[in-house]
Formats: sequence, C-alpha cells, structure tokens
Amino acid sequence: MSENFKRSASGQRWEGLRWGKESGAPTLLLHGWLDNAASFSSLAPLLPGDRIAPDLPGHGRSFHRPTGAWYHFIDYIYDVVSLLDAFGWPRVTLIGHSMGGAIATLLAAAYPDRIERLVLIEALGPLTRDTQDLATDMRKALDARRALAGKRLTVHGDIHAAVRARMSAGDLSEAAARSLVERAVKRVPGGFVWRSDPRQTLPTPMRATEAQYLQLLSSVRAPTTIILAQPETSYLSGPLAQKRIEALRPERLLRLPGGHHLHMDDPETVAAAITG
Repeated sequence: MSENFKRSASGQRWEGLRWGKESGAPTLLLHGWLDNAASFSSLAPLLPGDRIAPDLPGHGRSFHRPTGAWYHFIDYIYDVVSLLDAFGWPRVTLIGHSMGGAIATLLAAAYPDRIERLVLIEALGPLTRDTQDLATDMRKALDARRALAGKRLTVHGDIHAAVRARMSAGDLSEAAARSLVERAVKRVPGGFVWRSDPRQTLPTPMRATEAQYLQLLSSVRAPTTIILAQPETSYLSGPLAQKRIEALRPERLLRLPGGHHLHMDDPETVAAAITG
C-alpha cells in the first residue's frame, strides 16, 4: 500500500506517494508531462526498497512556480536534487517515464555520483529543435503566455467527464486515466478543474540542439536500462533515437508490447524488465 507524503524542498511544498518506507535502497520515480505520482501506483508496489513518486512541480498536488516563472528543465533538476537532499538520500535508483525520463537523464548527467542506476521508460532525453527560428519561437511562446493570463480553466461536470478528457488527450486506457485524474483534479463550483499549472501547456521558448543533448547523454555514467514501447512512439524511433541510445550506452534495451503508458497498462511486465 502507498502512503501520501508531504515534504518541503527547494523552499516549496511537495506531495507524492511512497511505498515501503525505509525498507531498503531508495528509488525515485519521475512521472511524465501532465501526469502525476499516480502514474506509478501499479508499478511501484512491484519494485523493491523504499520508493517515492513525487508530483513534479506544476503537477498533481505539489507547488506551482511563482508568477513570472517558466517550467524549464534546469529548474526541475534543481528541484529534484533538493528533494533527494530533503529525504537524506545521497544516492538513488532513478526511474523516469517520458518527461520524467528526460529530467532523469539530465540529472544523471549533472550528478553522476547521486545515481545508482537509471531506468528510462519511453524516454531518451528532452526534445530538441535544431532547425529553429529563435526569434519566432520566442515570440510564439511569449504570445501564448500572454494569452493564457486571461484564460479561464475548463470545468468538468464530474469525474467521468475529466477521465474522458484525459483519455482523448493520449493513449491512456480508462483505468489508467482514472488513476491519474483522481489525483489531478480539484473540486470547484460546478464540477472539477485540473490541478496542473496551465503554464505547462505553453510552447517552449527555446530548446537546446541535438548535439548539445547528445553530449549530455554521453556524460551519464550510471548503469542504464531503456524500455521502449512496441509499436514505436514516433519521436522515440528512427536515426536520431538510435544516436541517443548509442550515446547513453545502455546495459539493457527492451522493446515491450504496449503504448506510451505501458508501465500503467502492463506493470508486471515492466517491473520484470526493471528487476530482471
């Protein structure tokens, strides 16, 4: 069984889920974009040791960044390292799904002494934009942010409506979507709204190049397992993906049947791939 945790780190309030408190070597699980700690509610119980899955900043029940801030990867890395310090964990196994996996790769590159083992589920590092018009990209992101300031949140009449909306936004099964939604919404007059910070949906004003991220991925020293879905996710396939895999030099590369959230839909198979 999991328990909710609350912790202060990086000067902010975090919440998340914890399994097997103080029962063994620690594992940190980082969820994907617009997901939350419940992303691991089926997988984490099948893994050993002391496991925590935080709601990342701007997601679930954890803090939102102050007015005027963006959600940049460098800030996520700082926040997650601060959370490890708050738990008193000098070294962890790090498991990341999708965006959480992108954060995990950069954290493992920046702090190799903190990572015992790295597991990436449907992730090979952050997205890049090599052919970019920087001025246009920045203007689009800034304009979108200005437009967001006066936008009202969509109110879903009941949980079922929120579940349907979450399913329509991705390849989630109803069971997986319901697990996420129960932690992702809050009650307001007339129904429910998302807890996640709307700024999470803004375009990224500037991305690093592929060459820069390949250099960072090649700095990862932890033994690495990569688990990818079959059929392949479009942005995790092809020559660029292969170059990233080569840069990471994984000990194990597995392609398992399922969609992008395969760790939710088939947690037993994914857990066996992690622990096997």
